[in-house]
Amino acid sequence: MARAVFGECFWVKISFKAGRRYTNDNLFAVVYTVLINFAHFSTISIINSRNKVKKATLLLIGICFALATAQAQRGWEAGFWLGAGHYFGDLNTNYDLGLPGAAGGLLARFNFNDRICFKLSGNYGTVAGDDSRSKNVYERARNLSFQSTVIDGTAQFEFNFLPYRHGSKDEFFTPYLFAGLSAVYFNPKAELDGVLYELRPLGTEGQFKGEEYYTVNGGLAYGLGIKVDLSYEWSVNIELSGRRLFTDYLDDVSTVYPDKSDLLRNRGEIAAALSDRSLIIPGTNEGQLSEEGRQRGNANNKDSYYFLGIGLVYYFGDLKCPEYQDRRRKRK
Repeated sequence: MARAVFGECFWVKISFKAGRRYTNDNLFAVVYTVLINFAHFSTISIINSRNKVKKATLLLIGICFALATAQAQRGWEAGFWLGAGHYFGDLNTNYDLGLPGAAGGLLARFNFNDRICFKLSGNYGTVAGDDSRSKNVYERARNLSFQSTVIDGTAQFEFNFLPYRHGSKDEFFTPYLFAGLSAVYFNPKAELDGVLYELRPLGTEGQFKGEEYYTVNGGLAYGLGIKVDLSYEWSVNIELSGRRLFTDYLDDVSTVYPDKSDLLRNRGEIAAALSDRSLIIPGTNEGQLSEEGRQRGNANNKDSYYFLGIGLVYYFGDLKCPEYQDRRRKRK
């Protein structure tokens, strides 16, 4: 067994060197190494299925060895961004950009190498939607509106299209893509007679007390951007990021109109008034749109919002001692 383990570790070492020889790009060398080792261990597993645990362990060692040996710029960076937020959902189905809200946030990013990064961010923004801006006649007659603060915490992986190294004269910028997950807080509100009311406690779609939707939910984070170095330490990030939520209640509109008399009795006049704000538009709709059971929103189309911002980021490096950092900069 000792001989077999030594032989397979030797294969890991040889295959990694092969990866380094076949390409000058360290990221693709790592991928090449992982694939070679995976093929090797899969073949051995077929021959000797009793050693699956050992093969998986050695594969993990091979991956870790490849990542640790790859020559790449590692290190932390942190910064902030400012920009605008936009909402898309039941109260903005035609992608109107006329109601932007202020947005901003803080970020921390770890660079595994010049291609792959992991970023954590905390973001704040305001979003809004209004049926009166719609091109759809039914939506204008529905006449609903909302505004909300959104606060999210996001974890995402980023992929740089080009090799990106802080302080490099040749690899100082790159476009990038990212994907991850977000936890989001929101609280939709609407104005009535000059007063702003929280909509969730009113149960505007007939929710029973205690069964209202949660104001903390999750979502998919995704987007693209570009990074540009200003110096070794400082860089500018321009980013468009989206959040596709797992809820359809960011705007308090999702399903059907409730029984108005029940809503009035259980929740009061304010709830009834904000649940049904429909208008009669001559020649386009007959009678009230808000009859019980008629469509108020589309539950199959989850809400989303986007941030467009520009950020300033400071690179801390790999947090080695100052003497080591000075030697690295001189070599560049």
